[in-house]
Amino acid sequence: MTEPTSSPSSNTLPANLAAALAHSRYLERLFNRHPQLAEETSTHLHQPFARSEMELRLLKQPASDEATFKRQLRGLRQAVMARLIARELSGLANLTEAVHTVSDLAEIAVQHALSWATQPDERIGTPIGEDSKLPQELIVVGMGKLGGRELNVSSDIDLIFVYPEDGVTDGPRHLTNHEYFAQVGRKLINLIADIDENGFVFRVDMRLRPFGDAGPLACSFAALENYLLTQGREWERYAWIKGRPLTGDGEALMQLVTPFVYRKYLDYGAYHSMRELHSQIRREVARRDMADNIKLGPGGIREIEFIGQVFQLIRGGRTKSLQQRPTRAILDELARLGLLSQEAVKELQEAYAFLRNLEHRMMYLDDAQTQMLPGNDIDQQRIAKSMGFADWPAFTAELERQRGRVTRHFETVFVLPPNQDENHPHAALWQQAQNGENADNELAKLGYQDAHEMQRRLNAFASGSAYQQMPDRCRKRVDAILPPLIEVAAGYPNPDATLMRILDLLAAIGRRESYLALLAEHPQTLKRLASLYSASPWVSVYLTQHPILLDELLDVRLLYQVPDWKKLGLILRQELNDLDDDTEAKMDCLRHFQHTQVFRLVAQDLAGLLPLETVSDHLSDLADLVLAVTLEQTWAELPGKHRPAPRFAIVGYGKLGGKELGYGSDLDLVYLYDDDHPNASELYAKLAKRIVTWLSTLTAAGLLYEIDLRLRPNGASGLLVSNLQAFEQYQRESAWVWEHQALTRARFVAGDKDIGVWFESVREEILRQKREPKPLHDAVVEMRHKMLESHPARPDDVKHCRGGIVDIEFIVQYLVLANAHNHPRLTANRGNIALLGFAAADKLLDPALVEQTQRAYRELRRLQHASRLNGSTLAVETFAPLAADMVGVRTLWEKLFGEIPGLQ
Repeated sequence: MTEPTSSPSSNTLPANLAAALAHSRYLERLFNRHPQLAEETSTHLHQPFARSEMELRLLKQPASDEATFKRQLRGLRQAVMARLIARELSGLANLTEAVHTVSDLAEIAVQHALSWATQPDERIGTPIGEDSKLPQELIVVGMGKLGGRELNVSSDIDLIFVYPEDGVTDGPRHLTNHEYFAQVGRKLINLIADIDENGFVFRVDMRLRPFGDAGPLACSFAALENYLLTQGREWERYAWIKGRPLTGDGEALMQLVTPFVYRKYLDYGAYHSMRELHSQIRREVARRDMADNIKLGPGGIREIEFIGQVFQLIRGGRTKSLQQRPTRAILDELARLGLLSQEAVKELQEAYAFLRNLEHRMMYLDDAQTQMLPGNDIDQQRIAKSMGFADWPAFTAELERQRGRVTRHFETVFVLPPNQDENHPHAALWQQAQNGENADNELAKLGYQDAHEMQRRLNAFASGSAYQQMPDRCRKRVDAILPPLIEVAAGYPNPDATLMRILDLLAAIGRRESYLALLAEHPQTLKRLASLYSASPWVSVYLTQHPILLDELLDVRLLYQVPDWKKLGLILRQELNDLDDDTEAKMDCLRHFQHTQVFRLVAQDLAGLLPLETVSDHLSDLADLVLAVTLEQTWAELPGKHRPAPRFAIVGYGKLGGKELGYGSDLDLVYLYDDDHPNASELYAKLAKRIVTWLSTLTAAGLLYEIDLRLRPNGASGLLVSNLQAFEQYQRESAWVWEHQALTRARFVAGDKDIGVWFESVREEILRQKREPKPLHDAVVEMRHKMLESHPARPDDVKHCRGGIVDIEFIVQYLVLANAHNHPRLTANRGNIALLGFAAADKLLDPALVEQTQRAYRELRRLQHASRLNGSTLAVETFAPLAADMVGVRTLWEKLFGEIPGLQ
């Protein structure tokens, strides 16, 4: 800008700038020096300073030399600051506009400065990559608030300089790429940060680069990767959360950095690391008497940032939506995911806006980089007024309220776990086990039933390879966890079994500090863990096989929340989309999702919150969702497809078809398609195979479901997929009676809805065919007899015993096939209890026998379900309360079929 010929008095400045001038001494000085800027600011006051306007301002008069270029950059900064200060202090701009405007200014300054610093030089030439032989570009990474596009109005900018490959320039005067980019970096810093008569554009801070001030100014990908792998510290993971490339091949750089920042597992060790970092900041604040620092002091901006970033470090590797940079966006995402309550996020968002607005008004006073509250009356009054308060006491009361909120939420998230090892009343008990000493009496007093055996198990764990070979940090975590676990497990009816199952878990996760950190950082999870391990050996095995589910113990709201399958489907699809083309990661994502939902359901089941029918409905809905999403994903990846969506459907039979799935049930599936493309049969066969692979392959995350395809036309010898005409023809002309029995419990579960409608129509037609009574009767009896040959009727077997589940299922299937031509509602896939009720209402069966059969079926399923969860076979005495109802089932069977030898 040119120097003014004279300085105007404040009363000659435009009236619409009065509020800003009353607050900002910097703005007053700037306008006194550049009166034309005051006029320009006044004229455009109601218009945000857009990025395009900044670009145009630099490009319309290209600089002929460096001095002119620097003057233009500084003039741009003055123009942007003048309008932004005036807009904010006049109530025309909000926090979002302010931080985005300043971030745009910084990005443009960096990009134009880099362009100026890398102008062609024939003597040096272009830096060439040693391996690729391609020209190299400097990647300038914006860190901190610049990376998050939430830059302060008077902030410095944190930068890191990176280039892809080492090599040399191709000019007569060879420079190594390292020398070249260091030279460019120094030039860029000078263009932006050098202070002259026009001030500066931004102060530049390079201390976040590898090795800080002692490290090279620019480094290659290889050097950065080596540094992060061998030297990278926890605080650098925190810093790189905000890292955003502003120039060059940023995507390649972030592929290198992201695995360092975001772990594939849930990284609960981040609590300890960030707590330590926060403690260092608190000590520095106390040492320098900075309690009035609204950024670093208690309840300040940094604490809000820490709350968001600890969740990012813990979960960002698995939940891609947490890999965002802006603080406010992350807080909203935490609320959406249920990781923070809506109320907590609302209060944090309000506090963040309040503190950031205050920070700007403090900086606007003199364009100073400060977060300290002013100590003089004049500035205090200016701050209070610009924040909308009558006086300083009214303002400070609101400030303390906001900071108090932040502190409360911060301490809730970062609550220090009790010192469980040394101070726990049973720490000595575990210490004795480590020393091989006897503590039988203490264990017996706690309530352990076989104290001697439990002592032996604890001693064996302490001396075993799983514990002895743990890394030191993991062993210390176990030492902290075990004393309270011994105490908690003792409070359950089966303390010995509970503790032994938990010891198996600790052995399985002993080398994975993240899981141990979760239990140590959140002692409230120990009781939930012991409760589940006490209640069910099946659950304890499931959780030990999938320790990632320990995370579910943290939040009771989520653990016991009724599933909303539509909402969960949207979340699952978004997580899969975030994984791009990584098939392995998508398969693991599906497994994590399914395991999580099963675990939540079993937790609610054991807590008595869900009746068995509801559990089966939810497990079936979960399978339907997994099948639908798997179909979508496999089709998207299938090469050679000729249409955007497949004309393909999945039909569920058996327990899936009847919506009676249990934990660990396999899925009986049939695949159908309706497509006249010449390659349709081959294409859909490939699709079907991929679906089976996605569902049943054992990956590091486990498997989804065992798949059984033997109910397709012609069984194991038939085609993997059937077109509609072939399926219908087979059902009408070739299917065995037992295949029509199976059809009574079949339904469309995923894929093309038109095919689903067609299938239900054909299914109903087949089931309503009029059948000759004698051949039907004989075929059903023969099939039941064949089943008895492979599964003899044992009195302790709820499924195959006389009067058991299979008998009831056969009765219902026979009723449907024999009577649906006159009683169409029997074709409804409503479950065996409902269909028995229809048969009684239609006078096909004795209502009293039906009532007994319904009670027996309901209770037998409950026993079967409980037996699976308890991991035990049922004693014959267990069936005693059911004796009368099971007699009713046998009587009903005999009325329909007569006796079958070997069934008694």
